[in-house]
Amino acid sequence: MAGGKGASPIIIKRIEGGGEAGHHGGAWKVAYADFVTAMMAFFLLMWLLNATTEKQRQGLADYFDPTIIQSPAQGSEGLDGGDAPDAADQQSTERGATSDAQLEELARHLQDQLTGSGAESMQRVNLLRHVVTRVTDEGLVIELGDVVDEPLFVGETAEPTAVMRELTGILATVLGRARNRIAIAGHVRGFPQMMIENPVWPLSDRRAHATRELLEAGRLDERRVQRVTAYGDKKPRNSNVMDPANNRIEVILLR
Repeated sequence: MAGGKGASPIIIKRIEGGGEAGHHGGAWKVAYADFVTAMMAFFLLMWLLNATTEKQRQGLADYFDPTIIQSPAQGSEGLDGGDAPDAADQQSTERGATSDAQLEELARHLQDQLTGSGAESMQRVNLLRHVVTRVTDEGLVIELGDVVDEPLFVGETAEPTAVMRELTGILATVLGRARNRIAIAGHVRGFPQMMIENPVWPLSDRRAHATRELLEAGRLDERRVQRVTAYGDKKPRNSNVMDPANNRIEVILLR
């Protein structure tokens, strides 16, 4: 037992924590990498905002938008701001060009009908003096107007003259070649302001409706007439409001 007293004591040392506690592990490296990546993305975004146009930025936004589905048939826009051909727009343009061609063809046909042939040719050439046609955004405008010593209505009334009756008869036949809806507008010359009652509004209204009735009498389908409008003397043809040349009816073949 004496030998046991001289033995060295056994010391047990307990170490708390893992082996990497001294240098906090490698988590800081991941955090730093995320920070650097975020800064790169931020500076890249700032560069794009300063180096691109509004259209280019919209193109980028649309590209990364998951709710937008791009297909070959749809129009697209490159980063340089150039617009690729859009099928719908192209078809709309083609339809517009076709519509204009059809309206102009109808105007030529009206002119041919008014020119006439044979014995009636000279009589119908006189009718042609009353007619002006033009294609607008609204459609084909066929303007029937007074000429010197040959009005379309009797005096300051809505009673059509023989010239107006013949004109509307020919026009009803020509309009029967199309299916477009129709609008009618009445315009009259101005009257002196000292008149107690200015007749421009009721007169232009009655003449517009008289034209509608003449066209329907010529077998124009009444369901095609979309509107009948009275403009009074508010849209004169020339600067002299009281010039009889401002008396006119517009028959519009709508697009």
